[in-house]
Amino acid sequence: MTLVRPAIEALEDSPILEVWRMGFTVDGVIGLWAGEPDVPTPRFICEAAEKALAEGHTFYTHGRGIPELRAVLAAYLKRLYGKEVSDDRIAVTSAGMNAVQLVSQALIDPGDKAVVITPSWPNIMRAMQISGAVVTEVPLTSGDNGWSLDLDAVFAAAGPGTKIIYLATPANPTGWMIPPEQARALLDFARARNIAILSDEVYHRIVYDRPVAFSFLDIAEENDPVFIVNSFSKSWAMTGWRMGWLIYPKGLTDTFEKLIQFNTSGGQAFLQYGGVAAVRDGEPFVAEFVERCRRGREIVNAALAKMNRVRNIPNNGSFYAMFEIDGVDDTIAFCKQAVTDARVGLAPGIAFGAGAEKMIRLCYAKSPENLNEAASRLGRFIQSL
Repeated sequence: MTLVRPAIEALEDSPILEVWRMGFTVDGVIGLWAGEPDVPTPRFICEAAEKALAEGHTFYTHGRGIPELRAVLAAYLKRLYGKEVSDDRIAVTSAGMNAVQLVSQALIDPGDKAVVITPSWPNIMRAMQISGAVVTEVPLTSGDNGWSLDLDAVFAAAGPGTKIIYLATPANPTGWMIPPEQARALLDFARARNIAILSDEVYHRIVYDRPVAFSFLDIAEENDPVFIVNSFSKSWAMTGWRMGWLIYPKGLTDTFEKLIQFNTSGGQAFLQYGGVAAVRDGEPFVAEFVERCRRGREIVNAALAKMNRVRNIPNNGSFYAMFEIDGVDDTIAFCKQAVTDARVGLAPGIAFGAGAEKMIRLCYAKSPENLNEAASRLGRFIQSL
């Protein structure tokens, strides 16, 4: 007899972690499996947190985040999108993932439906399933010109009982960004049916053909059923800080204050002062980091283009390459063998759901030296298969 809920028992472990754990047992692996840069958090951010700690900012905070951080986030959003977002619509969360959990808890009853545009980071679907959602995946289509979305397939999937349509833009792992005209059509559909759009915009600054990615903030009004998740992790190299933020519709402040109170009771005070410094003073670092990712992208794309049997799907967002290898169907087995035989850590595409079963993800937010060496090892390994 088990004490654990069936929904929890049914959760599947992430194949990424399966490969990652194996990699820890092998010496000399160049790890390109995880979605994080290999640069530490900038010193000015760390110093702001250290200063706050030294000044005694060690007490409970406002549940939705310290006022200073919510204020600089509102100013940041105004600067990027030209939109006024009241700070009572902003909640600082314990990572972007916590924001997804909060929205799931707020909107989903057991048996409700959620539509997830895939390939998608596996934690998203798991969070919704924990809340009791029945998840329907709508896969992107890959082609020589990149990834595309069949919006009619989304509309068909979002039938009665659907509470959330989730998308990431730019997406992990594909780098796909929703075109503005599709975003407008999706918003019209959601408005008419009272379905929430959950837009994951964590990679909003990691783009290569424009200063900032298109956001639902560009088109949504404050009363629209749009929830936007973001994070400090990617743009400011703060993955280990576990800090994010959530923008929700007007009128839901009390709802999210209660949810935060009964989940985490708020974030760490002194870390949030590091967040203030990141958002207020971090533009030079963001620009430098995006250029570093651009260089990594060039190295990886050029290397993959030279490898026989490899089809790399182009994109202009995030810091991942998504590719497939002719003859490789079991991506978990391939990635495990890449660890042992090539000493390169990759993420199996099957982890990301429909549309990525035979693909492999590579994170290129790494040093040119490591990327060149990893590409050399990977090329020899693929040739040997």
